[in-house]
Amino acid sequence: MQPDLESDQSLKPIEILVCDTCRHDDFPKAADNRPGALFLEALAKQDLPAKITVRSVKCLSNCSQGCSIVLRGEGRWSYVYGNLNPNEHISAIVDGANKYLIAADGLVPWRERPEHLRKNCIARIPPIEA
Repeated sequence: MQPDLESDQSLKPIEILVCDTCRHDDFPKAADNRPGALFLEALAKQDLPAKITVRSVKCLSNCSQGCSIVLRGEGRWSYVYGNLNPNEHISAIVDGANKYLIAADGLVPWRERPEHLRKNCIARIPPIEA
């Protein structure tokens, strides 16, 4: 049985950090809106649990890997994901974030992660408490 992501008090809040300056090869270089900003807008429109906050950050320094995000939370492993496209990967991020929220230590079993996240993990960072 899955926990109720809205009312389960044992779940600690998490953040999705979105690089709003990211570019992606599938988008024209002269586009008015950078793909990272479009990604941020698309995620902000999703029906995410209240314990998931979407935040904008400037440059995650992963420019060669397209759009990038970070999943992080207190006492959890953090993940940097890249090669994201705002037209294709929003549902994978939402699914992955919900699973990450449930994992108290941030370690979502590999096979349970959305396929794009399994194949495009740039880094896994231990909790600061480690």
